[in-house]
Amino acid sequence: MTLIKHYPKSINQMFDDLLMNFNETWKTEVTESNFMPQVNIHETNEGYHVELNAPGRNKEEFKINVENNILTISFEKAEEKDVKEYKTIRREFNYETFKRSFTLNEKMNIENIQAKYDNGILKLFVPKIEEVKILPKQITIQ
Repeated sequence: MTLIKHYPKSINQMFDDLLMNFNETWKTEVTESNFMPQVNIHETNEGYHVELNAPGRNKEEFKINVENNILTISFEKAEEKDVKEYKTIRREFNYETFKRSFTLNEKMNIENIQAKYDNGILKLFVPKIEEVKILPKQITIQ
């Protein structure tokens, strides 16, 4: 008789298993830094609401592009100026450059994406394309 010991899955393995079944529409494509802001994505009948947690930044420093059905949100860290009037003893604020990309599908209206930056949250609305409903048609015989 062979005994097999089963080790419990790590929390990372459990999340990996869970996310393998995640909707392919919003899978992350690209990250170009060690820092990756957290994202919430909500779906409504009208579209998708994307919230990216990025406090302490200026809205002018964000870039949002769509190319080949890839939505890319990036932040370029502005050049910091040295202040000669004082010496910094400790710096814990960190505004790292990041780039996140998500695959969009053909059911999303990329022409009408809206974005705003409010209280440290970058909010995007990606509307759905309205489906054309084909109604049954009665054809009369002449």
